[in-house]
Amino acid sequence: MAAPVPCAPGQPGLLQPITIREQRVTDDLDHLLAVLPESLQRQLASAERRQDLLEVVLDLGRPPEARYPGRRLDLEDAPLSREALDGILARVGRFGGDNRAGIARTLHRISALRNRAGEVIGLTCRVGRAVYGTVAIVRDLVESNQSILIMGYPGVGKTTVLREIARVLADEMDRRVVVIDTSNEIAGDGDIPHPAIGRARRMQVPDPQHQHRVMIEAVENHMPEVIVIDEIGSEQEAWAARTIAERGVQLVGTAHGRHLANLIKNPALRDLIGGLQAVTLGDEEARRRGSQKTVQERCGPPTFPLAVEMHSRDCWHVHWNVARTVDALLRDRPVQSQVRRLDERGVLHVQNPSPCPPGVGDPEGSSTAPPALPAARDTRLRIYPSGVTPHQLDALIDDRQLPVQVVRTVDRADAVLSLRNSLSRDPGARQAAKGLGVPIHVIKSANPNQLQRALERLLLRFHARGDVV
Repeated sequence: MAAPVPCAPGQPGLLQPITIREQRVTDDLDHLLAVLPESLQRQLASAERRQDLLEVVLDLGRPPEARYPGRRLDLEDAPLSREALDGILARVGRFGGDNRAGIARTLHRISALRNRAGEVIGLTCRVGRAVYGTVAIVRDLVESNQSILIMGYPGVGKTTVLREIARVLADEMDRRVVVIDTSNEIAGDGDIPHPAIGRARRMQVPDPQHQHRVMIEAVENHMPEVIVIDEIGSEQEAWAARTIAERGVQLVGTAHGRHLANLIKNPALRDLIGGLQAVTLGDEEARRRGSQKTVQERCGPPTFPLAVEMHSRDCWHVHWNVARTVDALLRDRPVQSQVRRLDERGVLHVQNPSPCPPGVGDPEGSSTAPPALPAARDTRLRIYPSGVTPHQLDALIDDRQLPVQVVRTVDRADAVLSLRNSLSRDPGARQAAKGLGVPIHVIKSANPNQLQRALERLLLRFHARGDVV
C-alpha cells in the first residue's frame, strides 16, 4: 500500500484519494463468551449480536446487558444472581491491583466493581479486537522515525492502533520494539503476548503506579529503538517519556485527552508538549501581540513532535508540528490540522487546509517535517548543528519564525553551527565542511540568546550574498 500523501507545497485542500487495503479483524470472541453462563452464551450466539459487540455488563441484582456503539441490549429479564456471578469469577483469571483480569492469549479485558468490603459485585467484560490495516491511515507518520502521540476519547480505538503500529514497526520495518503493557491491554493476558504485536517484545507492569519505572528500565536494559506505551497519565510518566526521547528512542504513545489543547490545561502532562512557563513581555511586545504583559509560553521542544487526534475511528486529525500548534493555541491563534478521512469504500481522503509546515518534502529537513514528498529547493538558510540538539534549534526557529532549516548532513548545509570543541568529536563533519567550503560558526554555549544571535548573524551574511531571501 502506498503511503498517503500528506501535502504538497502550495496545494492545500482535498488531495488525491488513496485506496487502502481492506482491514482484517480478529476478536477470539468465543473465548470471552465461554466465561459467561450458558444462557448468556445462547443470547449472544447469533452473528448479528456478535457483530460490533463492545462489552457485556454484569451487575449483581440487575439484568445482564450487551453494549454496542450507540445502543444497549438487555440479555435477560432476570437479575444476575450471586451464584451466577461467582461462577463467572471462577472462570476468570486473577485480578491485579487495577481490578482488571484477562483471558490468556486474547485481548479481552474483564474489569471488576467492588463493594466497600472488597467483594466483586459487578463485571465489565470488554471485547478486545486485533484490527490489521488501521495503521495504513498514518503509515507515513510511523515511517518518519519521529515520536507520535495519539489522543482521543475512550473507546475510539487508540489501543487498537497502538497494537498495530507495534507490529508494523517490529515485523515490517525490522525495528527493536518494546511494548510497555500496564494492564495487559495491548498484548493480552498471560505470559505469551498476543500475535497482534508481531515480534515486538512486551514488558508487563506489576503495579500501574510504577509504569514510569518500567519505561526507564526498558531503555536501560533492553536497547529498544522504539517504545510503545498506552495511557501516559501522570507527571512521572511524562517525565519518563521525555527522558526516553532525549536518549534517541522513538516513542509511540497515547495520552488522556481528546485534543492537544487538553494537554495545555493538564499540569501533569504539559511536559509532553514542551512544558509551560510564565513570561513577562515588554510593553512594545505586549502591544504587538495584543496580549497582557504576563503570558504563558512553551519552555522547550515537545517530547512528541507529531500528534494525532482520533475524532472517530475513520476521521483523524494530524499535527505535523506540535510545537507550532501549541504556540498558536497559547496565543489564541487559529489552529489548522491535516484531516484524514476513511470512507465506507476504504478510500482514504487527505485534506490539508493550511500550507505545509517548513521542511515538507525534504527528508533531511527539520525533525517535525514529514519525509514523504520531494519538493523544489527553497531559499532558507540550511544549518548543520554540531553539539547543538536539533530539537533546541527547531524550537527557536519556530518561535522566532526564522527562515532557517536544520539538516542532518554537511553536504546539504549552507553553514555549520558548532559549540566550541564539538567538531573535535565529529572529525568527519569538520573535514567535510572544509572540503565543501561550508563555513563553520562557533559559539561558546547553546543558550537561546547565543543561538538566536548566531542565527541572525548567519542570516545577515547569507542575505548579503543573495542566497537567502
